[in-house]
Amino acid sequence: MTLPPPPKPLPVDAIVGGLAFHRLGFARRRRGWWTPLVTGLLAAAFYLALTVVLGVAIGLMAFADRSLAERFLSLAGGSDVSFDLTDPVLVAILLLSIVFLLPSYVLASLIVQGGKLGFISSAAGRLRWGWLLLTTGAAVVVAIVLSGLSFLLPGGAEGVTDGSGVIAPADNPALWTTLVVLLLLVPLQAAAEEYVFRGYLMQAVGRWLRHPAFAILLPVPLFVLGHLYDPLGQLSVGIFAVAAGWLTWRTGGLEAAIALHVVNNLLAFLLGLAGLSDVNASSPGWISLVFSTLLIGSYVGVVEWLFRRSRLGRTVIVTPAPVPPLPAAPAWGGAPAPGPGAQVPVYQPPVHQAPVGEPPVGEAEPGDQAAESPSASRIV
Repeated sequence: MTLPPPPKPLPVDAIVGGLAFHRLGFARRRRGWWTPLVTGLLAAAFYLALTVVLGVAIGLMAFADRSLAERFLSLAGGSDVSFDLTDPVLVAILLLSIVFLLPSYVLASLIVQGGKLGFISSAAGRLRWGWLLLTTGAAVVVAIVLSGLSFLLPGGAEGVTDGSGVIAPADNPALWTTLVVLLLLVPLQAAAEEYVFRGYLMQAVGRWLRHPAFAILLPVPLFVLGHLYDPLGQLSVGIFAVAAGWLTWRTGGLEAAIALHVVNNLLAFLLGLAGLSDVNASSPGWISLVFSTLLIGSYVGVVEWLFRRSRLGRTVIVTPAPVPPLPAAPAWGGAPAPGPGAQVPVYQPPVHQAPVGEPPVGEAEPGDQAAESPSASRIV
């Protein structure tokens, strides 16, 4: 009979101090070195399948409406993907193409890494909705205050954009429909990006490298390359990525980063709907960079202040799995073969007190040939 293999040893931080967010892969059911790679490949396959389904749906819609077909073809053939706030259908398609990242990653992680799926969200093993709402409120307050201050400065309103690509609300026939689409899909789009870049990538790096700096900084270039901006715009995106990664590690979950991402993106789209900025501008300029940096820095400070006053945990201590005991010997006396590394119990027969003047049981008197018999046992 072959014994089950002993459980793989846990890293030191899983037992002493606890696992930070980027190391929570060790708290899952399957935590081999290969799990991040297989999870990423499977998630890419799921995302491709969902994209094909979306493409089929677009094709059916285009077949029914020739004007939609022309807009879809212009979108597919264009080298620069942009948001047309006068066309809510195209806005929804562009946002859904990002939203699909979320179910793809969640399903792949569940299949590859097994149970305890909530650890992809936070050290609490779930998405902490109360903390998410609190940090969202903090992000809204910071954004409103800084936006108000920026418009009070001389030339503040004009400095947000150069006027190109701006659509006045009166000239947008689909203003309210686009607003509903944005309110429904932008939070999902922002959450999807956070689960991939701060969730999957940070925990993938943390599976191989223990120091949090690697998990925070290594995914930043991938996040920056996903945004087609000029150097100033990419610098702003990089600052955002570093702050979101630090918040995720510091608070032990994705909630603070999701809140910042949602409020930041909604603010940009709402300013575009109000005719105050161009959501497709690839060169935001120095004023936008300074404003974005102030918003991010102020929000990080507020979240740190709130987190210090909360009772939220940011690490997880994993209890090592007990070593399975050796199976009992069958009733007929046949002992199972011990597995590799198992301790073999030594049988010790009961000790009988010999009568006075007689040798102990198991020992022979001098000259007794029975002492040389191989069957004679000696108490150890």
